[in-house]
Amino acid sequence: MVRLIDVLSALSTHAPGTRVPPDGRSGHPQRRLPLLILLICLVWLLSLEGCAGLAVSASHSPVDRQPPADRAMMIRTLGADHQFSQLSSATVADRLRAVHAGEPFNVLALSGGGSAGAFGAGAVAGFTRSGARPDFAVVTGVSAGALVAPYAFLGPAWDARLLDAFTGGAGDHLLQSRGLAVVFGSSVYRGAPLKQLVDSHLSDAMIQAVAREADKGRVLLVATTDVATGEPVVWDLSSIARNGGPSARALFRDVLVASASVPGMFPPVMIRVQGDGAPHDEAHVDGAATMPFFVPSAFVQTPTETLDGAHRTAVYVIIDGPLGDAARSTRLTARAILTRSIHAGLDRLLLTTLELTAVTAQLQGATLQYSALPSAYPHLNPFDLRADTMRPLFRYADECAQAGRLWTVFGRTSDDGRMIRSTAETAQTPCPADDAFIRYFASR
Repeated sequence: MVRLIDVLSALSTHAPGTRVPPDGRSGHPQRRLPLLILLICLVWLLSLEGCAGLAVSASHSPVDRQPPADRAMMIRTLGADHQFSQLSSATVADRLRAVHAGEPFNVLALSGGGSAGAFGAGAVAGFTRSGARPDFAVVTGVSAGALVAPYAFLGPAWDARLLDAFTGGAGDHLLQSRGLAVVFGSSVYRGAPLKQLVDSHLSDAMIQAVAREADKGRVLLVATTDVATGEPVVWDLSSIARNGGPSARALFRDVLVASASVPGMFPPVMIRVQGDGAPHDEAHVDGAATMPFFVPSAFVQTPTETLDGAHRTAVYVIIDGPLGDAARSTRLTARAILTRSIHAGLDRLLLTTLELTAVTAQLQGATLQYSALPSAYPHLNPFDLRADTMRPLFRYADECAQAGRLWTVFGRTSDDGRMIRSTAETAQTPCPADDAFIRYFASR
């Protein structure tokens, strides 16, 4: 996911009106820090009640809301009547298993990561070339992973378009500053370029292809965060493609854009929701603001009769970024300590989510394999979306996947006779399956 500390760093180095050099670096950030602090204070003051120019209200009464621990993950599904309804993940899982009875049941989850989304895209394409890519009954995506998810859902025939979407250079001009308008607006960067980028790759043919797969009983899920409630919303894009009619493409696009709209960096996306009550507008932002990736627990349950067979549920998780920062010297200044602390907290959230997902899968009789970017890979600016940055990362993941060095199986304690190569033993970055920490995490 694009992490909060990355947003803070981008805000401090990409101040409105500042020219960003082609290499993504900007000089003398300390000189702009007082201006940044003043700008943030102005934004905060202007956002006080009575001064705000735009506000969104909660779409549900507090009485109707339940604590997350008291309810299963809900999935917003569009019916044939063009009305949204909230279905529990258990209900959706039961329907899926009825359709896929006696078949392998595979789930793919894609995390956020900004420019590191190229890792997930390359991993999916390389998985095809390895000859081991399964059919996925369920694909889920968050943030950058949401933009990869439709291609992963549609299968190998869409790999060439996936390559073009992430390495074709369309993102070179994505970050367009709002200048001083940021003081009165909701974001540092304009939202139109991101919307245009997603729209340019979202064809009617893709919507129709997703609809056909939905008819086969497959599900494509993408998460956003509702600004008013602060809660994640899981959208069934496969139902939107199948039942959305003439509005399907626009709604599909808006959900993808919202899922990739990092709060503060891109403006919220307004989405009109037609449900049981009156139609209402909701503001949505990056799904990674509330969860780094997701696998509904109901989806990993394996029927008892298949626990010892070939049809065991298999979960695959692609983390678009490292599992944690490598140890490094930290200056004992307030800013450095705060930065390091935020990094540590977010890394822990990611690791906890991955571990909980893996343990849940094991308890339910499923297997889980995951992949992440080794910490030895050169550091990426999550907002450096230039093709020159994303092509090497796409190629790296593609080659590791083709070589069968992408996945690590959670719970495996042996190395299967393979050496774990350190960065000191090879001139190139080791593949995810050869990274010491990634493999250590699997065997804890």
